[in-house]
Amino acid sequence: MRKAPTILHLDMDAFYASAEQASKPSLRGKAVVVGGLGPRGVVATASYEARVFGVHSAMPMAQARRLAPNAAYLVPRFGFYKAISEQVMGLLRELSTLVEPLSLDEAFVDLEAGGAAWDEASARLVGARLRADIRAVTGLTGSVGLAASKMLAKIASEQAKPDGLVVIEPGTERAMLGPMSVRTLPGVGPATGDHLRRAGIHTVDEIVEAGEDELVRLLGKAHGHGLYAMALARDERAVVAEREAKSVSVEDTYDVDIHDRVRVGLEVQRLADRCVRRLREAGLSGRTIVLKVRRYDFSTLTRSETLRGPTDDPAVVREAALRLLEGVDSTGGVRLLGVGVSGLADFTQEDLFAQAAGQGAELPVEEVADEVPVEERDVVVERRWVAGHDVRHAEYGHGWVQGSGLGRVTVRFETPDSEPGRVRTFLVDDPALETAEPLPLVAVVGGRRGGS
Repeated sequence: MRKAPTILHLDMDAFYASAEQASKPSLRGKAVVVGGLGPRGVVATASYEARVFGVHSAMPMAQARRLAPNAAYLVPRFGFYKAISEQVMGLLRELSTLVEPLSLDEAFVDLEAGGAAWDEASARLVGARLRADIRAVTGLTGSVGLAASKMLAKIASEQAKPDGLVVIEPGTERAMLGPMSVRTLPGVGPATGDHLRRAGIHTVDEIVEAGEDELVRLLGKAHGHGLYAMALARDERAVVAEREAKSVSVEDTYDVDIHDRVRVGLEVQRLADRCVRRLREAGLSGRTIVLKVRRYDFSTLTRSETLRGPTDDPAVVREAALRLLEGVDSTGGVRLLGVGVSGLADFTQEDLFAQAAGQGAELPVEEVADEVPVEERDVVVERRWVAGHDVRHAEYGHGWVQGSGLGRVTVRFETPDSEPGRVRTFLVDDPALETAEPLPLVAVVGGRRGGS
């Protein structure tokens, strides 16, 4: 490990929920939950105000509603979040060429590689300036951790939440880690944590006391060696600028289990087409087709087929996915389906097109979208007004959907830089009301960004 805390980990605070609060003045300081709103939806992000009630990421939305019935429940606006993320990642790339994004709201930065920092004082200064820049550019807050390794930098940013900065000085790592829960270490999830607890190991210090041999006996060779090294604060992983995609996949969870085998097949074909669209957008192709099926009893089956070479042809992927489906028992119902492609490459092997047996091999992916079942088109129309999404009214201006149903839609008219707005209700087919693009959180004035 290096001798200075020059690896930075940034984690935006409650990112999706914070972005929604910043764009909607009426929600600031209030409990906000972002995620799927259907019966089987899950929480993507909860604001800190919602976390007070016990709501957290990955929780079933139904449980969140029981814990915080008065919170605002919104459907994610991923395009909006991605635009903000690009602004943040741009700030990080000004610090170093070695930026490793982990998600839209999280990344590692090697400050030493970019010459931005070389000791504790310079690293701390960079961290403080970055937090200020993020607030100025996006209006949001992020927490920064600085340490001599990626593992410790991530732990530091977690300690810094929300809206803080924590530096772990080289030489203090063991003392700092010792009393922490084993769940603090990367790779220790609920199952591993329970396994260690049953063995009487609760803290990082107790991992060290148990010894490497005991960890290998309990967890296996690879996991045991790795966990013991982390408990000793050993982490030599480098910040990697480009994280190459290993697969491209899409999946859908259904509000009601699908029992009709024909419908299941149609859904698999639709997912295959969506997956190929993503492949082509990324300029990729793949050799291995993967089908994922979660049945009524929550059991999950995964099947795969490897082709002779990489393809981005929709007919080939559809046919492979349907062949895989033939070997899956869907009796009792299906609650989730997914189609993925792995073994990625940036070229295709033309002779694979023959596998389509002349069934639309040359059909552009965009045209395949016309094959979506009528039932799905109806659902899209019914959900035209999505909770939390942007709209514009010819008379009242910009607003967002609070809710819809029974032929009506309720809209709150406000913008990021306005006072909390008024609520009005319209017929769902009101010609004066239309969907709109999100407004920027921070206005650009005279070529410079103003604060919020």
